[in-house]
Amino acid sequence: MTNPAFPAVNAGLPVPHQDTPLSTQVLTPAQAMEDEDTIDLRHYWDIIVKRKGTVLAFFTIVLLAVAVGTMLMTRIYRASLTLQVERQEAKVMDVQQVTPNESTGDSRDFYQTQYELLKSRTLAQRVIDQLNLASNPTFAQKSDSLPGLAKASDQQAKDLVRQNAGLESPLVGQFLANLTIEPVRNSRLIKVYYESTDPQLAARIVNALAQSYISLNLERRMDASSYATTFLQERLEQVRVKLEDSERALNQFARDKEIIRLDDKQSSVDSQTLQEYTIGLAKAQQERIQAESIYRQLKSTRNQGIPDVLQNPTIQNLKQSKAKLEGDYQDGLKVYKPSYPKMLQLEAQIAEVQARINDEINNVSSAITITYQAAKAKEEMISAELQKAKAGMLNLQDRSVQYGILLREADTNRQLYEGLLQRMKEVGVAGGVGLNNISVVDKAETPNRPFKPKLLLNLMIGAFLGLFGGIGLALLFEHLDDTIKHAEDVERGLGLPVLGIIPMLKKPANPDQDLSFESINDTRSGFAEAYRSLRTALQFSTPSGVPKVLMITSASMGEGKSTTSISLGISLAQTGKNVLLIDADLRKASLHKKLGTGNEKGLTNLLAGDAQAVDITCHTGVPNLFLIPAGPLPPNPAELLASAKMASLLSLATEKFDQVIIDGPPVLGLADALLLGNLSQATAMVIESESTRKGFARDAIKRLRAAHTRLLGGILTKVEAGGRGYGYYNSYYYYYQGATEQQARLTG
Repeated sequence: MTNPAFPAVNAGLPVPHQDTPLSTQVLTPAQAMEDEDTIDLRHYWDIIVKRKGTVLAFFTIVLLAVAVGTMLMTRIYRASLTLQVERQEAKVMDVQQVTPNESTGDSRDFYQTQYELLKSRTLAQRVIDQLNLASNPTFAQKSDSLPGLAKASDQQAKDLVRQNAGLESPLVGQFLANLTIEPVRNSRLIKVYYESTDPQLAARIVNALAQSYISLNLERRMDASSYATTFLQERLEQVRVKLEDSERALNQFARDKEIIRLDDKQSSVDSQTLQEYTIGLAKAQQERIQAESIYRQLKSTRNQGIPDVLQNPTIQNLKQSKAKLEGDYQDGLKVYKPSYPKMLQLEAQIAEVQARINDEINNVSSAITITYQAAKAKEEMISAELQKAKAGMLNLQDRSVQYGILLREADTNRQLYEGLLQRMKEVGVAGGVGLNNISVVDKAETPNRPFKPKLLLNLMIGAFLGLFGGIGLALLFEHLDDTIKHAEDVERGLGLPVLGIIPMLKKPANPDQDLSFESINDTRSGFAEAYRSLRTALQFSTPSGVPKVLMITSASMGEGKSTTSISLGISLAQTGKNVLLIDADLRKASLHKKLGTGNEKGLTNLLAGDAQAVDITCHTGVPNLFLIPAGPLPPNPAELLASAKMASLLSLATEKFDQVIIDGPPVLGLADALLLGNLSQATAMVIESESTRKGFARDAIKRLRAAHTRLLGGILTKVEAGGRGYGYYNSYYYYYQGATEQQARLTG
């Protein structure tokens, strides 16, 4: 196709600046925040895969360091011993012990006390002295705090340790640092471990520690019994003296106050007398009442109707005799006259019996009267004596107040003395029984294998730390890396729609040609498909399709804007459009090199007035694609681009060509891109994936918008094929390739 003629046209190129709807969706801030709150595991996986070199390097370094460090570490051996600790020893003697017996609720405190005793400094110092560890080179090689300890003799080492006993002994500290006490859950067993570089020394130390612990426990019990015995003896002597004084004071007071007590459990003589008088008075009152009752009955019946008279056998016999005589007298009256001697004799006998009856009745009456009077007199006498006893008892009570005090004091001292005496006997018996509640279950044996370092465990830990450390380091590098990597970074971070995603092309179909010709060399490649997608996006970016004059720029150089300009031009030319490429990067021109054309004359000649448009326009070898090279580098590129001739050139180009693509210079640091953006209908910004920093891109966008540039969106270039932003194009490539192969088989 021949070059079209460029008439001299000075009319300005109208550049609309109003915004038009874009086809690419931009997330709202609310949607962006919602997406940020969602954890995307695939995103982290992509980071790990992308920085797998960092992860593997850190993993390898850590693993090697752990392996080497483990191999260089000193071999440590651990000897173990098992103790059984009972809360109470066997009860051989059924007496209470001096040491307190713990209840069921405080077993935790008891066993915690035993653990602390096993780790006590006193026990450690005893084992050190017993085994003479101060002169042992294996044990004392790390104890350099005492000068000359390692080279000293046995006695000198002991003297050095003894001289520094007031300070924290380094031997004791080292001993406790290597000692481990581990209780066995749900049992009364305790595991005792000791670590040392010498396996035999470790076993000796553990066994000596157990024996010393048992000995100390026995000594502590014996000391407690001995102390208790001494204390009880002293206290018993004090209480004995006090008891004697209190009893002596009690007896003296009783003698002075004439208080007589048969014994401590009986009452006094006065109280007994009062009790006897009280009983006697009650009995005398009963007798008096009974006698008075009979006496009153005697008076009321005139000595006839009382039971004593009626029931008197003598009177009854006499009355029977009288009744018989009276019967005989009545029988005699039937025969004799009353004056008859026999009858007179009977009358005399009857009168004599009656007299005797009267005498007996009088005797009974006299006896009743005497008995009543005697009972009354007895009552009065006993009552008088009782009053005297009461008065004496009241007097005794007044005197017994102090006596009771002295008596209670004596009783208390006696009880205390007897209790202390009994307790001292029990302690003396129990103190001689050498029982212990601690026993060795398994003695320590010389370990055959080192306890640490454990190569496999350390390697596993190193692998874990290396893996997660490498992942953390990769995530840290990714976090510190503020470059733009994905389409989401462009949309969220820059606020630009993504027009296209261009993959990284590692192996072009024709290595001798520029990457821009990949769309021609391999039309099925993802690279070619990406630019066809970019072309489609530009067609829907404005209501009128692809902007007539489109500038391609970037924040800085080397991001792929020239390759994008050529590839986009080739893609548009393949649709049958006449496309003009203008190399407007007057500082570092590159289109003529990529397209294989000359650069003797170009845009700078036109803007300087040394050439016409037709003279500098050349064919690129690609159908429908033409190029205006930059030409010789001028000293004042900004002034040339700001001239009216540049606007005239663009106006003429829009008339002669269907599409004009300007390969502009970078935005940052230069004013050229701002001038060209103002003259172009639209601008697309090329952003290199994982290279362009977000701050640079934001500054470039800010400068373009300040120059009233219509910015359509961003083109993300050099995207890794494995990245999540390129997945669609990768899938499309395989789909397209499979469809083409199937069509070839059908036509073949």
